[in-house]
Amino acid sequence: MNIKKIGLTALAGSLVATSAFAGELTLNGNATISYSNYEGNHTDTTAYANADNNWGMDQDIIASGSGELDNGWTVTLSHGLGINGFHTDTSSIVIDMGDSGTLAFSDQWVGGGLMALDDITPTAWEEATDGPLGERQAGMPTGGGFAYSNSFAGATVSIAYSDNLNGNGDTNDGKVSTNGVDDGSSHSIGIQYPFGDSGLTVYGGFGTEGQADGKDIDHNTVGFKYTFGPISVGAQRNDEDDSAVSSPLDLETTILGISYMINENLSVSYGQHTTQTSGAVDQEIDSIQAAYSMGGIAVKVQNSQGDNIANSAGKTSEKTEVAISFAF
Repeated sequence: MNIKKIGLTALAGSLVATSAFAGELTLNGNATISYSNYEGNHTDTTAYANADNNWGMDQDIIASGSGELDNGWTVTLSHGLGINGFHTDTSSIVIDMGDSGTLAFSDQWVGGGLMALDDITPTAWEEATDGPLGERQAGMPTGGGFAYSNSFAGATVSIAYSDNLNGNGDTNDGKVSTNGVDDGSSHSIGIQYPFGDSGLTVYGGFGTEGQADGKDIDHNTVGFKYTFGPISVGAQRNDEDDSAVSSPLDLETTILGISYMINENLSVSYGQHTTQTSGAVDQEIDSIQAAYSMGGIAVKVQNSQGDNIANSAGKTSEKTEVAISFAF
């Protein structure tokens, strides 16, 4: 939904030359109404289970615009406005360099590398872990930093780097983050390779997550997706190994997903997450979802149930959500 256009003048560099150009920032938002219901005995869930209002709407607004430099590169600026309307939720600059790839910087959520492969199994709507609260899973966390992506011999390669994933304090122009948490640098690489028109895509990657104690966490991911007709199936495994000498937390998450396009308007899916760690029960999450679109209206439904949340025996968290979106 295009809400309003705002005039913007900026300076952009093109190789060693610098020129001024005029651009616009466009405000966009989603007209979405949702009803959510939580159940369960996990600490993070109980407060939501006793909610006095289960209705909500998407209040985020994205201000974005782009312009072309003299050398043909395209620069896109994006600011995510927080729900109070007074500060940015996240900001990013993306430089599309054509055959040389794409370079992005974000002060909060850079994505890229393993961050972009946390769970890409087929689904009608969201990841299976989108509902249950307090869950945990193996996977590279996101944060501020840089990401580079390009295609080589049919494979899409993405590299991400952050000098501190938790360095998300006030990093407005000319400022630095002073939130007092220094986890050190993190980096990862993710690769996706589709086998021609066979419908099969394999992917994987590895990376290192910095920690405040200096003991890094090693991450790796491997998975596949396969589409044949209206059916898509996928599976992946995320591992993280903590190098801490005392009380390391090693996690292994196995993800399964299947989706079915009943027709061009209606799709359904089932997803399953299982997270294992030494000396504890398995955390298990199951999610059933459906999505239906008709003209400019989309209706999405999910029910996601989690058992042994955070690998704690008997702890549960369940979310049922219905969302209606309008495109105009």
